[in-house]
Amino acid sequence: MDTAVRSGGYGGGVDRDQFVTAVVDVSVIAGLVLLGNIEHGGNPIAEPFASVETIAPFVIGWLAVSLLAGVYTRDRVQGSHRYRQMAVTWIAAANVGLMLRASSLFDGGATWPFPLVITGTGLVALLGWRFGFGLYRSATA
Repeated sequence: MDTAVRSGGYGGGVDRDQFVTAVVDVSVIAGLVLLGNIEHGGNPIAEPFASVETIAPFVIGWLAVSLLAGVYTRDRVQGSHRYRQMAVTWIAAANVGLMLRASSLFDGGATWPFPLVITGTGLVALLGWRFGFGLYRSATA
């Protein structure tokens, strides 16, 4: 006798909304790092591989830490706690990105005050877009 039961899904899955959110988060981080690269004389069109190498440590750090923190799971935290989770996750991810950037794996460094700048501007950018999107969703719901 087979008594298999199908449930509505598992709590740890990622749905379309979380996937889109992850894509925008990564785009915000990549755009922020790319903007900093351009401000410091980088040219992403003339040197695309150097630009990717500049972006990669922070995207890798974000993906690793956000997945460990459960930022994109269905049973993620709700309400104002999600902004706190996002802030702590970014601070940790920025540190991972800085460690990768300062390592021999990537060209670049983490001289002062760059860690402060990338952590602060990344925090403002990520929380800003998330907060704005949250306001939009609550207004249209």
